[in-house]
Amino acid sequence: MTATPQYIPPPLQQPPQQPVKSTGCLKWLLAGCSVLLALCIVVFAGIVIFAFGMIKRTDVYRIANDRAIHDPRVIDAVGTPVETGWWVRGSIDAHDGEGSADITFPIHGPKGKATVEARATRDVRAGKWVFTNMKVYPDGGPPIDLLE
Repeated sequence: MTATPQYIPPPLQQPPQQPVKSTGCLKWLLAGCSVLLALCIVVFAGIVIFAFGMIKRTDVYRIANDRAIHDPRVIDAVGTPVETGWWVRGSIDAHDGEGSADITFPIHGPKGKATVEARATRDVRAGKWVFTNMKVYPDGGPPIDLLE
């Protein structure tokens, strides 16, 4: 008698497993943090632009800027046209007709760059700013005193 081959069924295949779905908490957390960071950057930029704008509208800044960009020695050092940079540092404190100011801002022209430094106090009797220091510091050159 010959043995008849027996049927052996193929092994059972497991159904493909579905990937575990996340609840999306991490995605929402990252999106929320990104929105919050972007909002903080916008608010900070707004504050900086507002502060620079306020300083640039003061008489101290206008007088110092006007003298610097029209002074022949400054024009000779940085070239013409002389343009003012947007970054202003310093402080201006004025109230009840009195005040003090200490500001620094960049200027530049085709020949080079310079920094303008101005200090002033507000004279109550005269009703105007009196400058104690107004100098331009060209890159690679001697300081230029704008009060002389």
